[in-house]
Amino acid sequence: MLGLLSTGGCKSRQLTVPTIQMDIESRFWVRVLLLDDVSSCTLTSVSPLSVSKDWIIPRTRTTKIRIEKVDVPINIKLINGRLTITGQMFAGNEAVIFPDDPYIFNLNGDDYRGNLRLIVNPNGKSFDAINLVPPEPYLAGVVGAEMPDYWEAEALKAQAIAARTYCFYIKKRFGVNRTWDVRQTAANQVYRGVNAESTRTWKAVNHTKGRVLTCRQTDGTQEVFPSYFSSTCGGHTENSTNVFGDSFEPLIGVPCPYCETVAKPKFFFWPMIRFDKAEVADKLLRKYPTLKKLGKIISISPAGWSDYGKISRLTKIEIVGSNGKSDFLKAEDFRLTVDPTGRKLKSSICQIVNWDNYWAFLSGRGWGHGVGMCQYGAEGMAREGKNAEQILSYYYPASRTKSIY
Repeated sequence: MLGLLSTGGCKSRQLTVPTIQMDIESRFWVRVLLLDDVSSCTLTSVSPLSVSKDWIIPRTRTTKIRIEKVDVPINIKLINGRLTITGQMFAGNEAVIFPDDPYIFNLNGDDYRGNLRLIVNPNGKSFDAINLVPPEPYLAGVVGAEMPDYWEAEALKAQAIAARTYCFYIKKRFGVNRTWDVRQTAANQVYRGVNAESTRTWKAVNHTKGRVLTCRQTDGTQEVFPSYFSSTCGGHTENSTNVFGDSFEPLIGVPCPYCETVAKPKFFFWPMIRFDKAEVADKLLRKYPTLKKLGKIISISPAGWSDYGKISRLTKIEIVGSNGKSDFLKAEDFRLTVDPTGRKLKSSICQIVNWDNYWAFLSGRGWGHGVGMCQYGAEGMAREGKNAEQILSYYYPASRTKSIY
């Protein structure tokens, strides 16, 4: 949905991690969807494990399995619609795995903090794996995945607050109607667990503990909002209404003179990219079946844009069919349909050209949807001496910060 793009990663390093607070109120814990619709997975742990059928507080839960051996692969399978762990079949449709201190488990080769909830899907043929994790360990695995940990401390703090705000908005807005809050992918914000942590990202998370951004609601209250962010805005951020269709006071476009001097040239300016017309048409029709009413797609052209002087970001695309009918898509939806990775067609700041059997995209600049905080811009501001509060107030005008725990 968001197409947020990770701007860097973390290499293996010596890591000093403070004591993890596992006793924070469960209502603040984050439920991260790690595996979706699978029939098996492999789990290991550096500490003994307890397995229960419910996610309830440790003093009252009933342990169904106790696994004392460590660093031994544990096979989890779905057999006849029931979860089977170390050969023991569970009644009901879920099981929760609780590792002992230091509260780390390894799922299919990746380390995560917290607990692991397994839920059988209604079809009885697959299950989901959900990481139940306190907010700070979760954010330590997000900040280091979304922003290079060697960046300025104030940029990392700004990222931590923006990521915490976005998480709790999505949790409140969508989590109440499903068994998980956020995905670990760029569909929400990238989360790589322990592999993304570093001493510097932990400092950023803990120095901003509990702090979120809020904005004024129609009823006069101050509440969290979807604090979107993306890699490189290309010189001007975008109004959220034009991209996601929502309207929040802090999510308006602002000039960004900071990212061009910091971003890698291949992120700020990107070369011509072209896609086969038949391939583009196939992707569009599969994603949006209603477009079949147009017949064969014969034309794709800009139908709306934001004009920022030297920068013009496409906001709407017109698609014309062989029967003369036409339809429209938001430019960001079109971009991520043509290139779901977002790594070739990096942004909607570009020109569309009809080139024989191809659709070509020229004069591209920026990377990502451009709404909210520009990550390279945040780093540029931090290098100029701006602190996290100043960075956030610039990219999210009319927002405030407050502590929620």
